Amino acid sequence: MNPTCDLILRLLADLAPEIDPAAVDVELPLRDQVDLDSMDTLTLMEAVAEHTGVEVPERDYPLVGSVAALARYTDARRAG
Repeated sequence: MNPTCDLILRLLADLAPEIDPAAVDVELPLRDQVDLDSMDTLTLMEAVAEHTGVEVPERDYPLVGSVAALARYTDARRAG
């Protein structure tokens, strides 16, 4: 698995300890798998930005609905 996916899963588990990262399918939308409200999503995006230096503007949230999509988005912006 992509190291950025691993990071996002760790951040998700920190945010919501009831979530088992091993049970999350990184390719499926997070909202279909875990109970995240808009504040949880914002907190996750802030944590990703803090750990990677990549901020995800709210307009791009539809592009990063899964762990894998968020990892690809983050990796692409760190590389470029």
